[in-house]
Amino acid sequence: MTRAGLRAPVSTGMEDAIAGSRVLVVDDEPANVLVLERMFESVGLTEVHGLTDPRRTLEMVEAHAIDLVLLDLHMPHMDGLEVLAALRATADPEGFLPVLVLTADATTDARDRALDGGANDFLTKPFDRVEALLRVRNLLRLRHLHVQAMSRQAELRAELDAREAASRRAQQHRDEQLARVERALHGDALSMVFQPIHDVADGAVVGMEALARLAIEPSRAPDVWFREAAAVGRGAQLELAAASRALAQLDRLEGFLAINVSPEVARLPAFTELLSGVDCSRVVVELTEHTRVADEVELERDLAHLRARGVRLAVDDTGAGYAGLQRLLGLAPDIVKLDMALIRGIDGDPARRALATALVTFTDEIGAELIAEGVETEAELATLRALGVRWVQGFRLGRPQPLPATDAYR
Repeated sequence: MTRAGLRAPVSTGMEDAIAGSRVLVVDDEPANVLVLERMFESVGLTEVHGLTDPRRTLEMVEAHAIDLVLLDLHMPHMDGLEVLAALRATADPEGFLPVLVLTADATTDARDRALDGGANDFLTKPFDRVEALLRVRNLLRLRHLHVQAMSRQAELRAELDAREAASRRAQQHRDEQLARVERALHGDALSMVFQPIHDVADGAVVGMEALARLAIEPSRAPDVWFREAAAVGRGAQLELAAASRALAQLDRLEGFLAINVSPEVARLPAFTELLSGVDCSRVVVELTEHTRVADEVELERDLAHLRARGVRLAVDDTGAGYAGLQRLLGLAPDIVKLDMALIRGIDGDPARRALATALVTFTDEIGAELIAEGVETEAELATLRALGVRWVQGFRLGRPQPLPATDAYR
């Protein structure tokens, strides 16, 4: 490339990032400083600082956040090599301040000593203007790229630190969750209460539903604790513990005992073991509809051994959650429980009454029993009786309570 070909891009000015750079010229000859300042101004480098006393170099670099130093080699009071040594001694280990030595000493020794001392480039006077500007531009580009890289590295480090902090917080939260669940599993925090299920015709108690309670801070609903247990890999253990405590009270109860377990836990051998020595004809396993099951027919097949023992299966929360009649058809439950959301205000809602009527007909056709949950008013109870619902439970009839200390429940 010809010298003329090199002039065009330099004379049109430097890139914006480089044009905004701050340059320090250190030369004991004021005329040399002036020439360099004007040369840089001609190509858009307007923040150029001149210095004839090399002893103030470090001060100027820090005060003006200099991006490039042009340094004479032979100066009174402090030569360029000494300035280089001072710059490198105080430099940020992660920083990069390029230095171009500009000297009249054209000896190989001067060049080698300057480069060994930390200079990034070496140019002798008199110099070619275009070559000098190209070298300055290259050094400023390197400086700019370094600053960008350090900035990006700082961003990545901050992002990594934030992720590590979030991970530590998440692990701490999980550890706290696990500790709470372990207290429930191995202490006396887990207890059971029982809510009666009544026959609408005569009010007799036909069965009891076992409901878990956890006396652990913070005070929260049982379903929240079970979700937390599942989140830390202890969901099955907590369900099994609750089922075990409930089954231990079977002989003290009237009618059947309904226990809530997920389909996953109902499939476990550990759950089957809990039923050993138990009158399974009095056990109802409620499979909540809030748990998604991929194949209800497969689930029914997996639970066939429970039914062979006399266990009845109930679909909980019918009318809410994911499943509908398709699930009822696939699982063929022995008991269908109407969700309390369907029961609430049924006496004044034709749509709720129509759906309940349809489910009464459906359960009659498949030979299943229907239980309405969440009955709280006399009007709701009267409506359900008129619709043909046989069994009901709710606060209107009896709240969940621990068993009395006596040997029999009455």
